[in-house]
Formats: sequence, structure tokens, C-alpha cells
Amino acid sequence: MGGFFGVVSKADCVNDLFYGTDYHSHLGTRRGGLASLDDGGIVRFIHDITNAQFRSKFESDIGRMKGNSGIGVISDTEDQPLIIGSHLGDYAIVTVGVIKNMDELIRRAYAKRSTHFCEMSGIGVNATELVATLINQEATLEAGIQAAQSVIEGSCSILLLTRQGIYAARDRFGRTPVILGRKDGAWAVTMETCAFPNVGFEVERDLGPGEVVRITADGVESLVKPQSTMRICAFLYVYFGFPASCYEGINVEDCRYRCGQALAKRDTVKPDLVAGVPDSGTGHALGYSHESRIPYKRPFAKYTPTWPRSFMPADQTQRALVARMKLIPIGALIKGNSLLFCDDSIVRGTQLKDTVRHLFSAGAREVHMRPACPPLLFPCKYLNFSRSRTELDLAGRRAVQQLEGDHSKNLELYKNPDTPQHAAMVEVIRKELGLTTLSFQRLDDLLEAIGLPRDKICTHCWSGEE
Repeated sequence: MGGFFGVVSKADCVNDLFYGTDYHSHLGTRRGGLASLDDGGIVRFIHDITNAQFRSKFESDIGRMKGNSGIGVISDTEDQPLIIGSHLGDYAIVTVGVIKNMDELIRRAYAKRSTHFCEMSGIGVNATELVATLINQEATLEAGIQAAQSVIEGSCSILLLTRQGIYAARDRFGRTPVILGRKDGAWAVTMETCAFPNVGFEVERDLGPGEVVRITADGVESLVKPQSTMRICAFLYVYFGFPASCYEGINVEDCRYRCGQALAKRDTVKPDLVAGVPDSGTGHALGYSHESRIPYKRPFAKYTPTWPRSFMPADQTQRALVARMKLIPIGALIKGNSLLFCDDSIVRGTQLKDTVRHLFSAGAREVHMRPACPPLLFPCKYLNFSRSRTELDLAGRRAVQQLEGDHSKNLELYKNPDTPQHAAMVEVIRKELGLTTLSFQRLDDLLEAIGLPRDKICTHCWSGEE
């Protein structure tokens, strides 16, 4: 996914920029980048953070940076920030999102014959450079951002670092959050509000869908008003988001607690203990435990000093290795016990199948699983949450394939948690994973736990709705 942070201050802002960006490290592990602006121009550093923490790669760089404004990014894809020279002036740019129609937009750009791309890599054209190219086709930065947003299919939130301040734009349907913060003499913009408290900022407000603002040390100027249609990604609350963050005024950890409560209210099993699959399952499990009055314990200790988040490596074998290495079983809490785990979701199920096997090998009597969201039946079109190459990467679709002989058949019936087809799909997944019981969160319960109107939340992964 990725995340960004920007700050404009009346004093030097580099420390705030460094720490604010670092608080987005849970959102990606491929590239990190910082850019600051002073009288001498833009200074930029980019590092590969695949096998190292953001902080360790940039600690030596911040001593060479200075300025009253800057932007930073944790990227799961391309190198950024990029420094762009154009008729609109020099600026640095970072983006977060997914451009689904990149090939089409690149063909359009080449058709103008004066367009070329410099930031080529193994993944082809750098998506952030493509966004800059779209912006540069217009007469102003403001118009360029609007034009880029209007043609991008998927989602794209943007920060531009200029001599006139930082331009911040939330993606057209607000699928990712962009939030303003302030303190004496400074303003900041972030995707995670957990970046604010320890650097002294307080939340001012969320940008609306498609809103564009220009931020200076003196305040925020609204350039493009927000549109009324919002579809914020539900997985921010279930999985991606850091527990201390709030989006649209709703705290992530509080939402996960309510998710766990909802799971417990509908459950009938009586395990010996409730646990979360670390880390995102922890809040769900605490809610389940408190609602059910079944003790919360930790049958796994998570070893994080040398192991990054397991969903990040592109190779499935490597993901499974990382997942296994970072979770150390605690035999005293496993042997002879009936265990109920809450997890954020089941995507492919590959890692979970391996975990369940190890739990039974360690002496578990029963292993029950309660994902905090419904079965995924549709790959993400907007943020690439599931990283699925085909629908059959998803455990739910594989189950439908087994039952129907066609993974696209009767999906309306399989989506409905009250149908025999849904129950049969869940049973196929349960057997595949080797679980004692498996029960998924209902979509209506998940939406109630989030607390926003249904038409404000993207549920495409489960419902298939655009």
C-alpha cells in the first residue's frame, strides 16, 4: 500500500518530517524517501528498505537535510519522491494508491510525442512520474492535480512540495485517508494520525474525497472542494491501519474491538482461551474475549527485531518463511487446550494453514478461527490489498471452484451469509485449513463496527460492488 507525511513550518522541519514519515513504516517495506526544501532547492534521499527499517537507512541523511518544508513516503512499489522540473516550476512529488489504467495513460502520453519517462525500472514506468506527467500538461498545479485525478482509474493521493507550500490531494473517492494536523508555527499532512502526537501535532481535520489544499506554515488554503461521494477502504480499519490512528474520526483499535465483540455475540463455541493472530488480530481478539468472558492469552510470541511484516515479500515461499519465523509458539498455553483465534482476514490461507498445522503439532486440542471480515471473493481494484494475480488466489474463490466447477458461478449466493451455498463454501475453506471450526464476520456487523454509513465505505473485496 504505502503512506506519506508532509510538514511546513516556520522553523526547520526535518526532525518532524523524519519521525512523521517513520510512523508509516507498517504500510510498506520496499522503498522509503524524504525530500526537503530550503533556499538552495530540494534535497532528496531514497533507500531500499526491503531488509532494513526506514529509520536505520535515513538517520545519517537527516543531518544533511534542512528546510522549512518537506515530504516523505513509505512506498510498496516505485522509487519516490521524484524531483520534477516543468513549466509549473520545480517540485517534489509522492503518491500513494494504484493506477489500474497505467498502460492506457502511458499510450496517451506517448501520443503527444513530446513525452518521455526517465524513472524506468524493472516494473516499467514509475507510476509517480506518470502522475507528474499528467499534472504538467495543465496550466497550474491545481488544474494538473484535478486533471490527473479525473483520468486515473483506481486511486491516487498526492503530495507536491513546492516553494509556494505543499499541495495535498486526497484520491477522488477518499479510499485512502489524508489528514491535516497543526501545532504552533507548523502544519502537517499525514495518512496515519498516529504520526501526530509524539511530534506535537493535533488533528485538525480529514480532507474530503478529491479535495485539494495548499499548506503553508500560516495555514491551509482549500483549492478544490471535496466531492460528496466517499468510499474509504474498510481494510484500513480491519487490517492496514495502525491501532492508534483515526480515519473520519473513528479509531482503528476501537473499531477492531467492536468487530471482536460482534464475532463473540454470534458464536456458540466455548474454547479455553481467545487469542489474536499478531498484530492486527489482537484488537479483534480482545473484543471477543471481553464480550465472551473467555480469557485472552498469547499462545504466540511475536519476534519482530529482524522480521518484517509477512505480507510484503512478493514470493509466497518467502512470505510463509517470514510468517513462521516471526511467530514463536508458547507450548504451555497450547498443549491440551481449545484455542480460538481472531485474525483480520483470510486471503489465500497459505500461511494460516501452516500455522494451524504447527498448533496441532504443539498439542492443541482444538483450533477455531474467527476472521474479522467476510470471505474475500473479489480482488481489490483500488489499493491492491489482496495482491491477487487471479481470483483463484483467494481462498473463497477456490472453494467456489471446488463446489461449482466454475469460480465465478452463483457468487451472489455465496456472498450471502444466510445461504446454504455460503455455509458450504466456509466448510470447504475450514477443511482446507485443517480447522476445528471456522466462522466469518458478517458484512453488516463489520459495517456497524466501523460506524460509517454503508455508502461511505468500500466493500468491493467482499460484495463486488463498485
